[in-house]
Amino acid sequence: MRYDPVDPQLFIENRRRLVAQLKRKSLAVFNSNDVVPTSADGVHPFVQQTDFFYLSGIDQEESTLVLFPDAREEKHREVLFLRETNEQISLWEGKKYSKEEAAAMSGVKTVFWNSEFESVLRGLVFQADRIYLNSNEHLRAAAVVETRDTRFGKWCREAFPLHRYDRLAPILHHLRATKSAIEIDLIRQAVDITGRAFRRLLGFIRRGVWEYEIEAEVWHEFLRRRSRGPAFQTIVASGLDACTLHYVQNDKQCRDGDLVLIDFGAEYAHYAGDLTRTVPVNGRFAPRQRAVYDAVLRVQKAAIQMLRPGSTLSAYNDAVGRVVEDELIELGLLDPAAVQSQPKDKPLYKKYFPHGVSHHLGLDVHDYGDRFRPFEAGMVFTCEPGIYIREEGIGVRIENDILITDQGPVDLTADIPREADEIEALMRSSQA
Repeated sequence: MRYDPVDPQLFIENRRRLVAQLKRKSLAVFNSNDVVPTSADGVHPFVQQTDFFYLSGIDQEESTLVLFPDAREEKHREVLFLRETNEQISLWEGKKYSKEEAAAMSGVKTVFWNSEFESVLRGLVFQADRIYLNSNEHLRAAAVVETRDTRFGKWCREAFPLHRYDRLAPILHHLRATKSAIEIDLIRQAVDITGRAFRRLLGFIRRGVWEYEIEAEVWHEFLRRRSRGPAFQTIVASGLDACTLHYVQNDKQCRDGDLVLIDFGAEYAHYAGDLTRTVPVNGRFAPRQRAVYDAVLRVQKAAIQMLRPGSTLSAYNDAVGRVVEDELIELGLLDPAAVQSQPKDKPLYKKYFPHGVSHHLGLDVHDYGDRFRPFEAGMVFTCEPGIYIREEGIGVRIENDILITDQGPVDLTADIPREADEIEALMRSSQA
């Protein structure tokens, strides 16, 4: 792994919090992700299942964690199962965890090889009344590919049909929404790498550069700073394409006079940064571009101050929407009289700002969180208002990462340039 070892206390505490939510005499099973094939004998780079990492810290395929707090023998209350290595695997794939290394990494004292999984599990299952299974219940997930957790669930129900079954996802969605101090430090590292990449871009972007060249600079800076790469597909959208929210083709040439919107974030130890900046290709905002940019920045500054304990995403989005309305009126894009008579469920500002303001951030870039749950200290949200004017070829989004605390919002991305004057000055100085 490229990142520095993570303090195993993070995983020990995460397991403690999870088992406290399990019903009596329950056993819970978590599986790693698969190595996903491409075609022929190719495979995609391995990416760990984030629930499994959250509880174990193990960054390897074909791994399973079993938690059974009421097991009769203490050694069976936390058990890891790993792929056993051999000379052939070491030759072709490289080093795998030893039992001792996995125990040190995770804080789980009992480690078996996968060959012992069924026999050990059977002995534990018959001590339990209930089995908790994991699944991906993210609202935005398109669950069309069968996962290792899904396959295990099918096998388990067939092997032990008389047990009661329950879902782990609601527990994990609740626990993962608030971050510990160790997690916040890891997010800060991902954000720091992202910020360094943005400063690199300010010295690179100029008329005639291609969007994919900008993306290449992002990858270069991420990899050289011990990130595995982007936490999500990088968006480099110039001109009219900045009005396409999830534009990822990144295949156009950046033209003089256009803006380029870059939505990107580094992954570090599986934790994500998420940043959007919009900059002028030639290093100077045109007057209309500057007016739209400053309007978005004012919205963002107001929205950040609303990220406080007790609010909800629904109330927050409504409040930010009213600020957006005012800015769109000032820009001449909305008629004040029409706004006064607009349907409540179809606000006119949605034409120019069609997405939500914020989402949870953590192990996944769109991290777990209940949209009806009030904001709490320890939650991390993006704040990403935008204005997209297709008829003018102007798309502006500005995104920062915000930690909610009892003392007020903390901007984890505060050191990354976002003021128009600062962006222009940095671009001029690098191109001089």
